[in-house]
Amino acid sequence: MHLHKYEKIWLTFGIGSLLVFLIVLGVGAFYQGTQPPSCLVTIDPQNVEAHESFKEENLGVRQVGENEYVVNVLASAFNYNLGKDEEGNPVRTIRLPKGADVTFQATTTDVVHGFQIAGTNVNMMLEPGYISDYETTLDNSGEYTILCNEYCGVGHHQMSAVLEVYEP
Repeated sequence: MHLHKYEKIWLTFGIGSLLVFLIVLGVGAFYQGTQPPSCLVTIDPQNVEAHESFKEENLGVRQVGENEYVVNVLASAFNYNLGKDEEGNPVRTIRLPKGADVTFQATTTDVVHGFQIAGTNVNMMLEPGYISDYETTLDNSGEYTILCNEYCGVGHHQMSAVLEVYEP
């Protein structure tokens, strides 16, 4: 079969582009751990406390294994609810040991919010009616800002918290 040289060039370009796309997709998915949002679990946004993870006493950091933690976060108008400390004050800083396997579970009661931990690959969109989760390992110690990256209203710029990863 005879192919014109322009057909050969286009075939080579098309197959090459497909290979580059698949390699980039594979590196992102398997090497870097990129994954699509996990909005598979639904929740009533008007009654999030009915779900075990978002009851007031379960918000914030919970240790579930030797080096495994779950962080439950309830987002609402310009605030991340991370639970309360022993004195009843809202928690604004959460602390986790370096190397911990952490599952962040979050939802929102009002509008779309973002949940991004700057300097890490943790980045979720929080939608009313859905529970978003993200599993990661915190490999680097330091202080990270948790911020909303979806414009949620006039107080959007005040919506933040702090994650401190410490040496165990």
